[in-house]
Amino acid sequence: MADKYDVLKLENQLCFPLYACSKEIVRRYKPFLDEIDLTYTQYITMMVLWEHRQMNVKELGEILYLDSGTLTPVLKKLEQKGYVNRTRTKEDERVLLVSVTEEGMKLRERAVDIPAKLGGCIGMSPEDAEQMYILLKKLMACCEESE
Repeated sequence: MADKYDVLKLENQLCFPLYACSKEIVRRYKPFLDEIDLTYTQYITMMVLWEHRQMNVKELGEILYLDSGTLTPVLKKLEQKGYVNRTRTKEDERVLLVSVTEEGMKLRERAVDIPAKLGGCIGMSPEDAEQMYILLKKLMACCEESE
């Protein structure tokens, strides 16, 4: 007979392996990101900006699932490094635009091999990785729907 407290066992929690895997993957990124002097959060921010070139902070935060309190210091640091510019729009002073600089675009060349390097550390087949990605995106969508 199952104990009513079995639901509180760590082994029965979906969130725990997600949390542990996330920490481990970020840890494995670290040596590669150290080479280009970025934190993981700075790196994913730059990935979005390399793709979009320019966007407002609100949109950037939505894509990255980061609130402005987390994103603002990241953007300030990237601006200090010369990788992004932050400017207010003339139409609405409340809207802050972030754009990648020429120096930030050069950084992309130094970062282009990082996904392959990380893939070599993980040892998951491309098919399993793709299936994992699909399931995680599905989980994220379910979480968004329940808010």
